[in-house]
Amino acid sequence: MNGSTTMPQNGDKIDLQSETDVLLIIDVQNDFCPGGALAVPQGDEVVPVINGLSTRFNHVVLTQDWHTPGHQSFASSHDGKDPFQTAHLPYGEQVLWPDHCVQGTPGANFHADLQTDRAQMVIRKGFRPQMDSYSAFYENDHMTATGLTGYLRQRGAKRLFLVGLATDFCVLYSALDARHARFETYVIDDACRAIDLEGSLAQAHAAMEREGVHRITSEALL
Repeated sequence: MNGSTTMPQNGDKIDLQSETDVLLIIDVQNDFCPGGALAVPQGDEVVPVINGLSTRFNHVVLTQDWHTPGHQSFASSHDGKDPFQTAHLPYGEQVLWPDHCVQGTPGANFHADLQTDRAQMVIRKGFRPQMDSYSAFYENDHMTATGLTGYLRQRGAKRLFLVGLATDFCVLYSALDARHARFETYVIDDACRAIDLEGSLAQAHAAMEREGVHRITSEALL
């Protein structure tokens, strides 16, 4: 699934299709915004952009990190490990994170200014204590499905437009899995922000290009 990165040129616009286009909003939660336990730099800046975009779509889906206390992806669950180190778990190498988005805590809530009323579905992920989940489609074993693919197929979706946090982790893996499921996939750059851990943003952009994910800006849709 090769394809080139696409950026709007000379004011090019994308005509949205009301019945087959979906806005997929990834993890715009308090813990990923400034002041949160795993804050993405300028993460809150995506909120007004996403709010503006969501009014253009008939189909909106949200994802929400929803970890159990003591989740295996937390550094605090591994003696001698610090956040952002790695550990080998049964499904592979796992970055260890600060405790974040724990079920029922304020940090797991959506950002207060994010408009969620238009969302028709919320996919909660990472709720299995032994397994993390970056993608909206699969847990990190790349086999355990969230059910999103079937939902989108039954709704007749053809194009997915991804926004949210963070570009180089949950947005990236969601975009790659969307391509693997044969959806035409767009990442809206100015409606995302990255952690950029040791060059992870550049690596994410390269992976998107290899798999035919289009990168655009919100200007192409507004």
